Amino acid sequence: MSSSSAEDIPEQCKDLFTQDGVLLKSCIGRSINELNSIGMLCIVQIADSTKYIEWRPNDLITIDSDTQDQEWAVVNTIGRRQRTLSGNMTSDYATLRARIIKIPLSELKTFRVSRNNQQMQFSTKPGTWQMSFYFQHGNAEIFVAYLKNHVKTAKARNDKNTYIVVEPNRETQVLNKSFAELEIFTENPTDVVWSLVSNLRQRPYETTMEAFSKLTDIVYYGNEALNGKRDVSEEVADLLTKSMSAMEDSTAVTRSDEYEVISVKPTLPPRPCIPRGTPLSTEKWDGLQDTDGRVTEVEGVKQLIFRGGVAHSIRHSVWKYLLDYYPWTMTHSEIKNLQRRKTEEYFSMKLQWRSMTEGQESRFSEYRERKSLVEKDVNRTDRTHPFYAGENNPNLIVLQDILMTYVMYNFDLGYVQGMSDILAPLLLLLGNEVDSFWCFAGFMEKIAPNFDMDQAGMKQQLLHLQQLLTFASPELAQHLAQKDSGNMYFCFRWLLVWFKREFSHRDIMRLWEVLWTGLPCANFHLLICVAILDTEKDILIGKDYGFTEVLKHVNDLSMRLDVDKILSTAEGIYHQIVSAPHLTDQIRVILGLPTIGRSYTEDSHSETEEKEASPKAECSRTKETSRSNATTNGNGTDQRVLFTPEADEVTLEYNGMQISIVTKTVWALLA
Repeated sequence: MSSSSAEDIPEQCKDLFTQDGVLLKSCIGRSINELNSIGMLCIVQIADSTKYIEWRPNDLITIDSDTQDQEWAVVNTIGRRQRTLSGNMTSDYATLRARIIKIPLSELKTFRVSRNNQQMQFSTKPGTWQMSFYFQHGNAEIFVAYLKNHVKTAKARNDKNTYIVVEPNRETQVLNKSFAELEIFTENPTDVVWSLVSNLRQRPYETTMEAFSKLTDIVYYGNEALNGKRDVSEEVADLLTKSMSAMEDSTAVTRSDEYEVISVKPTLPPRPCIPRGTPLSTEKWDGLQDTDGRVTEVEGVKQLIFRGGVAHSIRHSVWKYLLDYYPWTMTHSEIKNLQRRKTEEYFSMKLQWRSMTEGQESRFSEYRERKSLVEKDVNRTDRTHPFYAGENNPNLIVLQDILMTYVMYNFDLGYVQGMSDILAPLLLLLGNEVDSFWCFAGFMEKIAPNFDMDQAGMKQQLLHLQQLLTFASPELAQHLAQKDSGNMYFCFRWLLVWFKREFSHRDIMRLWEVLWTGLPCANFHLLICVAILDTEKDILIGKDYGFTEVLKHVNDLSMRLDVDKILSTAEGIYHQIVSAPHLTDQIRVILGLPTIGRSYTEDSHSETEEKEASPKAECSRTKETSRSNATTNGNGTDQRVLFTPEADEVTLEYNGMQISIVTKTVWALLA
């Protein structure tokens, strides 16, 4: 472990991975004033290929703190402070650089993840934890997944949360040296040896033959084998040329002076076209409650809402459950008592700010700033809608009162621009000040990271979106990266207010209630982004849009999107991703799926995938003799809905791919 200084910081430094919102909890040798500072935890590589874990304080990151304008055009790149004209760093910058913590990966011995994967400790000496960090936004799972790509680890026998960095033994080092002298591999020989040993356990025959084939080439053909100059007859050459031409679109080629590797590009399975269902009706909603008003099939209700939304006539009731205002298990009488308590609590908080005197307000600068921002935003929120249009509109006063009361409810967050956009549809639907407040508070619990002052939550979502797009549509992701749009900043507005500016009030209500179910996976709103971009893929690539054109095109999509088509596409992309044999742990973590220890560079094996299939999927396969309805769509593909009352599930089969879409006893409601 080391601290940085202005003199020893190399200029050629590449960030391999960064994670914002990481708190420095403890560090040996650091003063107490430096602890509890928020910063960025990175994996970096310098010019000589040495890799480090590096923590940088947020003071090194320049973030524009000016007030955002109403068009959400504020997304700032991360940059370092500039040098002075003399070429030396400023004294303040040098001081900040000295606070950087660096851990060479070559010195890392162990690391430990604890507290629901939010705390991470590192050690470069056995028996001592030199430093610990706390991940304020999300957890350390993605960082650990990336770290494992650069160091070999094994779990400690007596502590499953502790990882020991595995050092190569003498035999491995000798084998490593042999490969290096033969110059068979251009990548890091240590990585090759580790891969060879690992593969020998899983695929002994294939791995042995692959290694011997390379050695045989060198023995029989010498340098010609390494330089790719082996004699081939014209007939065979023509055949190879035709074959390579046909494979160009489905293969990736890695060339070097020693050898050439042709690997098949992983492709996603066909995307299923899953139709949207009908909204949850009054009859079905009443049928899913007992005589006392308890909702008996919570997961079934969520499945129905995910499939088709909620009928407008019962939204004012169902939304209170989806937004955690009403607990699903409460009876009608218990809900009445809850409403009484919540009403008293709301007006008690409202009285706190309403009773503040001018003198108190004059000495409370933070309160004045928040109040001014609320008034400014309310006066321009949805003013074209009849509910909020016109001067002296009483609904605007209620909107402002709710937002000001939320400032008292959540002192830490207060008010951030964009919250008025979140509240407006809730008040429009519910019409009641108290109900709107508590539903708004529940909604904010779901999206609170969107409004972090350091934008760490938004940056993490943009990173996850970029990773999902790269996996689901690599061609589009590559195009955006080439046009300086790979950071996905043009999607900032989508994520900040959950597409509120992109859809009409009717459509945004449908989209929000579907997203509130939490189905079919975590971060499904990111797949909504991928679905929108997928529908615009041909335009973005075909017209070779650059950064400015991409931003303008995305903004112009507002009020032109088909919510049902987007939801259907997003669900199809989800099933396409989770059915991919090369699904990585990185994507699994984003979607909230169990990890299986597969990184980007690891091969996918169908046998392994079959063994690791979920018990539900296996059950679905064995129940294939159950009652089924078979249909064939216009493309000639076979789709069947398998009703399995014994297993309490409904499964959609698409060209042999099983997709579970409904659970519990709700299958009877769909019959």
